[in-house]
Amino acid sequence: MVPKQAIEKKMMEDSVRLQRFDQLPSATQFASQIESPNIPAVFIGCVKDWKAVSEWNPPNGGLDYLEERVGSFMVEAMLSQTAPVFYGDLRRHERVPLPFSTFIGFCKRHGQDVDNSCSFNSNSGGHQLGESDTELGSSPFVDAAPQQIYLAQIPIINAENDERVQLETLQEDIELPAILEGKNLSSINLWMNIAQARSSAHYDPHHNLLCIVTGRKQVVLWPPSASPMLYPMPIYGEASNHSSVALENPDFSIHPRAQCSMEYSQKVVLHAGDALFIPEGWFHQVDSDELTIAVNYWWRSSIVSSLADHMDAYYLRIILRRLTDREMDQVLLKGSTAMWRQEGSKPHLPCNKGNVDHSLDQAGQSDDLKRKEQEQHGLLHELGSCAVQALHELVALVHDRVNASNQNQPALSNSTNGLMCYKTNEQNKTLTTEIFHLEEDPVAKVLWTLEPGIFKDIFLAMAHNFPRTLEALILHLLSPVGAEVLTRKFDEIDKQNTEDDRNKFYQVFYGVFDNQFAAMDAILNGKESFARQAFKNVLDKYVGGNFDVPKPSIGRDFS
Repeated sequence: MVPKQAIEKKMMEDSVRLQRFDQLPSATQFASQIESPNIPAVFIGCVKDWKAVSEWNPPNGGLDYLEERVGSFMVEAMLSQTAPVFYGDLRRHERVPLPFSTFIGFCKRHGQDVDNSCSFNSNSGGHQLGESDTELGSSPFVDAAPQQIYLAQIPIINAENDERVQLETLQEDIELPAILEGKNLSSINLWMNIAQARSSAHYDPHHNLLCIVTGRKQVVLWPPSASPMLYPMPIYGEASNHSSVALENPDFSIHPRAQCSMEYSQKVVLHAGDALFIPEGWFHQVDSDELTIAVNYWWRSSIVSSLADHMDAYYLRIILRRLTDREMDQVLLKGSTAMWRQEGSKPHLPCNKGNVDHSLDQAGQSDDLKRKEQEQHGLLHELGSCAVQALHELVALVHDRVNASNQNQPALSNSTNGLMCYKTNEQNKTLTTEIFHLEEDPVAKVLWTLEPGIFKDIFLAMAHNFPRTLEALILHLLSPVGAEVLTRKFDEIDKQNTEDDRNKFYQVFYGVFDNQFAAMDAILNGKESFARQAFKNVLDKYVGGNFDVPKPSIGRDFS
């Protein structure tokens, strides 16, 4: 049997699979078939006819050409001691100005050293700049190796800030790809590295068309849905679009979900003339060969562009609610899978009527057993064997916990994740629970496996035969995950019964309680606690940071 999550993962992969094209589609096809569903795509050789592809090529004198065209224009270079990995976090790199001709000089010298088999070592200090090498005076490049310098995101066009445009003259050597006709471009940028370089995994808030002019790049892509495995930086930080995982040397004790990150990744190698569409929100890590030059186009997606400011809060709540609902489903699915692995392929007991264990009658409190004795036996004899077994387990669980509490010997959790604890209620000498994982809660485990019809029969039998046990189960033993499972089972029987049958069932169920509102609050508070924990998980996975989510408001005051 294939686990449900494996099927869902396969469906997710198929729906976001990288597409490849040997020729550019029309702008209309691109917008409807690629851009709109937010799917990455490779366009082989689509910019091979650019003037830049031939004129900027270093073996053909491209460095001299670029130096002549741009020369003394000042550019802002990224300087990092962590090279060849360049992290987007401002704490791990510097942005420093230098003449473009100085950077070209670094490229030429590094190429000569490579030809002479004397590659630079970024840990040995590398090339020492003399006074003739720079016009920057006390430059931060002193003692830096050329491979620690990277021209990243140098504007050729910037629609949002004309003053930042540094390489406008190079626009003449490139052509707007046909698929971008009619797009409101945010910027066109130059990317140029001297030695091999790697970017940290990150996503962009814009659509991106990455075009390779010279050299080669390898790009690893992850869909937005895989961001939990990449541990995004806190949303309130300046590098919120970057992964906090050092993928070249991950520490799985700190980032355990990262062990699964590559299962959701897709890899593509781009050569000169190729282009890659990286949709907004897609994490990507880029490895560049030595002396690789690229140009990229950024533009805002139509979805983001059409969102009115006054709708932001609404859509944020919708998205967070969807992610929280999905997280709750995954917690239950993961728990049921863990139970299936622990118990193997154990078949359910056949539900033949008449096979009743009458010792169950003695499991309840004596006052429970005295009520309506004739009706009790009638209801119990109507139950199948598996229903009787489940009922016996529920009654035994409640009475074991209550007895342990009355003897001041509360059952303690052996959970290692800190999400499970039993607390003694001093007033009632019973136990309440705070369990959020299905496989750790014996009550929730029993309820989860029940078919709707059997679930309904069991609770009707419990209400008639063991009303005080049912009351203790709901008021004192129902954990957050138990409350979630219970209400889901309620939804299932609601779908299978008429309105009249539903009303009769809930009249019997809630009629057990001296205070029906207290019972309803116990269920709703547990359900909200489960959702709260799922919401915290969502913030941790998709937003990053350690958030303290307020607890749900407590129900009615019955004092």
